[in-house]
Amino acid sequence: MLFDIRGRRKHVVRVVYAILALLMGASLFLVVGPFNIGNLIGNGSTTDAAKVLQEQAVKTEEKLAREPENEDLMVSLTRSRLSAANSLTEVNPETGETLYTPEGRQELQRGIEVWNAYLKQTKEPKASVALLVSQGYFGLAQTSPSFEEAIENVNGAARTQRIAAEAQPTINSLTTLAIYEYYAGDFAAGDKAVKEAEAKAATKSEAKEIGKQMAQARKSGEAIEAQKKEIEKEEKKRGKERLENPLGGLSGSTGALGE
Repeated sequence: MLFDIRGRRKHVVRVVYAILALLMGASLFLVVGPFNIGNLIGNGSTTDAAKVLQEQAVKTEEKLAREPENEDLMVSLTRSRLSAANSLTEVNPETGETLYTPEGRQELQRGIEVWNAYLKQTKEPKASVALLVSQGYFGLAQTSPSFEEAIENVNGAARTQRIAAEAQPTINSLTTLAIYEYYAGDFAAGDKAVKEAEAKAATKSEAKEIGKQMAQARKSGEAIEAQKKEIEKEEKKRGKERLENPLGGLSGSTGALGE
């Protein structure tokens, strides 16, 4: 990621990095803990597996071109693209976090495009695929080059996870939904998902632990919301200065996040 860090822009970039750091931290809720909430990235498959899956996706695309309304082919293609993406990951040696490679991100985007076309056509989207897509959206959010794109992908994760949770309301699906809702800024929806998850707990202690973990996720969501407001405030100042001095910009900078 490259950012223009001159003048007041430096503060905005610092806040953006803070938001992305919080998104990275969400994986702690998603992959650890007593409830095994789900694997965000995958199982570390090899690039050879990715090639096989990509070849499979190309063949499915050819069939879909002949049968553009075939929902089964759309589902198959979505799975292939997302599975290929999950095989294209790398570990950050400094943090130990597993993230998608640039090629993996491309596969995610392709899979999500097919999924969105599928949603326009089907009346009953498959919950199992929705779960994969929501994880894909969140993976994109974690490595987005800009604040706007990161938040857009978080919203996509929440929107798609709702489909999975409504069809299969388990502790895992509901707590994952709560995290995505909190990070998207919909705290009422997140709280609702947490209550539903707690109601499914086998014991009071398990329900208490769910509430404890989700309270931490909510705080992270609140932190993101506060930082979003900081960015919006800075952007308004920047826009006002441009109006007052359209040739000046901020400290002579006209660069945008992600450029």
